[in-house]
Amino acid sequence: MRDPFVSASHDISQINILRLIKIRDLKIGILLRFFWGHTDIEDVIKSTKEAGVKTLISVTEVASEFERVIQLSKIYPDLVAPCLGIHPVQGCGSQNHRSVTLQDLEPALPLFQKYREDIVAIGEIGLDFTPWYATSAEQREEQQRVFKKQLEISKELDLPVNVHSRSAAKATIAVLKEQGIGCALLHNFAGRCSVAMEGVQAGYYFSFPPAVCRSEQRAKLIKRIPLENICLETDSPALGPDKHVRNEPKNITLSCEYIAQVKGITPERVLEVTTQNALRLFPKIKKIINKCSSNGITTVITP
Repeated sequence: MRDPFVSASHDISQINILRLIKIRDLKIGILLRFFWGHTDIEDVIKSTKEAGVKTLISVTEVASEFERVIQLSKIYPDLVAPCLGIHPVQGCGSQNHRSVTLQDLEPALPLFQKYREDIVAIGEIGLDFTPWYATSAEQREEQQRVFKKQLEISKELDLPVNVHSRSAAKATIAVLKEQGIGCALLHNFAGRCSVAMEGVQAGYYFSFPPAVCRSEQRAKLIKRIPLENICLETDSPALGPDKHVRNEPKNITLSCEYIAQVKGITPERVLEVTTQNALRLFPKIKKIINKCSSNGITTVITP
């Protein structure tokens, strides 16, 4: 079978009532990254489901991946939710990384409209001012033009956005607020606490992968950001607990446990709140989650 993995995806699970014992198993995740070409997708899907993950929000980085992520959602309609966007760094997965241009966005524009009924969000979009990617003011300005254009599309389609903000946290949140964006997820956020609180005040969400256990700075962020503004992510295959081992969606539980430890609360509480956060942020995933309500498992989605 052809491997349908694409460059990036987000793993989201739902509240469900476990068969027989009727105990709520609350699991949720937001970001995972896979590259088209993995040969063990069936094993990964199996372990993902066994970990309680019910929906993968699969995101793109380049225009050539749009059709692939849609295909992935057709192969696994009860698991994968497509999210389309152009990343601020192009050439991902290769050695020729460079800052995005409007020319990179051009071929994607008609596809946003073509798949407007299928997609659950716009992403991965944003800003990346890492010096070796954006080497000049002109490149940073072009990134902002591409970002703003996709934010306009998200507003037109009434969809949330999944946002990258490496080395550009303050500028990214400023653009989001300037453009009147109300529903945004800042994934793998690594900005200052003061900048994060600006996002919190704007109603944005922040997600953290298993790799945060290796960063004191992220622990400070997790302590400051209210749980009501946090989602879980894996960022697979990167940013796992061991940087030398491929990360997978099943590791979403590690993010949950670490956040619980940092905040001094139970993992069950983290799962409950972050699940509801994701359902508010990505309301269209409820349709996919409801497809999973079979074989004696009852899905419960609260407003």
